[in-house]
Amino acid sequence: MEFSLLILLVAVGSPLLSSAVSLGANHSARIRLLSFIFLGISGVAAIVSGMTVLIDNSLIQQQLGLGLPWLAWHLRLDALSGFFFVIVGIVTFAVSFYAPGYVKEFEHSPYPLSVLGVFTGLFITGMLLVLLADDAYTFMVAWELMSLSSYFLVAYQHGSSHNRRAAFLYLLMAHVGGLAILLAFSVLANAGGGFTFDAIRSANISLTWASIAFGLGLFGFGMKAGLTPLHAWLPEAHPAAPSHISALMSGVMLKVAIYGLIRLIFDLLGTAHLHWSWGFVLLSMGGSSAVLGIMYALVQNDLKKLLAYSSIENIGIICMGLGLSILFTAHHYTVLGSLAMIATLFHALNHALFKSLLFLSAGAVLHATHEQNLEQMGGLIHRMPLTAFFFLIGALSISALPPFNGFASEWLIFQAALQTPHLESGVLRAMIPFSAALLAFTSALSASCFVKVYGVAFLGQSRTRHVRQARESSLGMNTAQAILAAACLLLGIFPSHVVMVIERVPQNLLGKGLPSAYAEGWIWLTPISAATASYAAPLVLISIIAVFGLSYILLHVKHDNWRLSPPWDCGFGPLSNRMQYTSTSFAQPLRRIFSPLWQTEEKIEETQNATLQRTHLYYQLQLLDRSWATLYQPIAQGVMSVARRLAYIQTGNIRTYLAYSFFTLLILLWLIT
Repeated sequence: MEFSLLILLVAVGSPLLSSAVSLGANHSARIRLLSFIFLGISGVAAIVSGMTVLIDNSLIQQQLGLGLPWLAWHLRLDALSGFFFVIVGIVTFAVSFYAPGYVKEFEHSPYPLSVLGVFTGLFITGMLLVLLADDAYTFMVAWELMSLSSYFLVAYQHGSSHNRRAAFLYLLMAHVGGLAILLAFSVLANAGGGFTFDAIRSANISLTWASIAFGLGLFGFGMKAGLTPLHAWLPEAHPAAPSHISALMSGVMLKVAIYGLIRLIFDLLGTAHLHWSWGFVLLSMGGSSAVLGIMYALVQNDLKKLLAYSSIENIGIICMGLGLSILFTAHHYTVLGSLAMIATLFHALNHALFKSLLFLSAGAVLHATHEQNLEQMGGLIHRMPLTAFFFLIGALSISALPPFNGFASEWLIFQAALQTPHLESGVLRAMIPFSAALLAFTSALSASCFVKVYGVAFLGQSRTRHVRQARESSLGMNTAQAILAAACLLLGIFPSHVVMVIERVPQNLLGKGLPSAYAEGWIWLTPISAATASYAAPLVLISIIAVFGLSYILLHVKHDNWRLSPPWDCGFGPLSNRMQYTSTSFAQPLRRIFSPLWQTEEKIEETQNATLQRTHLYYQLQLLDRSWATLYQPIAQGVMSVARRLAYIQTGNIRTYLAYSFFTLLILLWLIT
């Protein structure tokens, strides 16, 4: 058997073995550890398989005698699926270190560890099979495996009514999105005369039907990715799932949805059928998702829900890059389309790294403090210094600050957006700079959001007894965070190497790469040309180290006229945690400015004694997502109204039911004859 195919089988088979082994996880810690070892093996094998096809620009194809009698399972690993294989592999490998320490808190809980292990393995298997699928039938089977297994993971701690509600909402929206994807494949299979992707690629489809398939695919994949206004499930499901599952869902599963969208648009429909209006739609939805996602994140006090809304923002940025790629390619500027696609894929990889890191760090905080509310945290940098350091790296990366990876990919998206003079349409030349301004605005808000998170959670003084008693995480949990933190730094320092590898994807899909990106050497990233724009991440890192080193030396040089003293307490006595900014107060200025974005419920209650003196003041603030009131509640009310009307036919009278059967038989006989 060919070595590359063997590694691929190990990548897909190891999580299945992990699921099988996990059946005994309740009875033995060694069996539980073995299940996570299989996940680690799967992660390494997925990285090797993906990097092999990317570097060699090769192709692995296989046909299995499964599925329907007339349709076997067609599997294919090319540059596009190989890139996303790497994403799945890196996060899975990190989770394999993290999970053994994290799941110990469930040992004496009413929730069996075997269930968690079985569905984790099936979830990873489903995602890998989605990437490998080379026909519509296999794709949908793998997609359902991914969706159903992740539903059981969201519902794992089902004792909470909130978790049950979140899991049901996720399952409902996952199947609505899956139905839209199935309809999109039906349109393409009808045009191509077969379910295999090769048949679909060769189809001669009209623009109208291609646009219908695009719309259905955007609805289905966009719902799974969390694009607004299809995002309702995401901020509910991520906080409900265990933290390492949240990392897999946000860091990996959302990217699998992005993979499906890219596969549909650029491969199955093909560049010959691209229309600029598709790019306009993606750019608009991406821009609104980016702005609304970070706005909703800013006002959250639940740490994991804040990270979930931040994922909506980054998915919006990714879709903005995809929209730019479609616009440029549809106008026959293939090199610029390739630049936008590379920036998109680079940001997808970066988001998988820093968002997984942030969820794992948040899980470490939750594991140590049993607190998820930012208002109850504070001072964790003194009790969990390693976790605080890793979270800081994730926060700097997601805030797009150099020299970390988030800056490199967002900078590339900006460079693509600045190439609008090449477009002939005046409307597009005006809209794309506006989208770039939205991206800059989003980046500023993201930095503000994570200043709030880090300052409230890790700096200052502890606010509760649980936080004061927190201790650093286990070695495995810290190792997982260290792996992802190192990846964030390395990809930020060597972006030209990453671009060189990612370039294989647009070469295969668009026929053009981006050779100018590393033409000036590995130090310089020059996406268009050295005269247009360049970025030298290693030099930026050296400059930052030099500035911090010089500052450290100057601050630690003793001067006779310097005097050290405690912080000024304004005459109010010793400093206490009540003098610190809270999460709510930090976000108040922006909340007041952009108040129409939220459905705000603010309430102040006070109690008084017999002498009318105030003894207690209670403040409650609730910010609701407007999409619920404007979109989802009317749909729910309509469904309930129809259900109530249909309930009238359920009379409980046997004569009525016999009459239904009789008239149904008459109608069928009339139709047949």
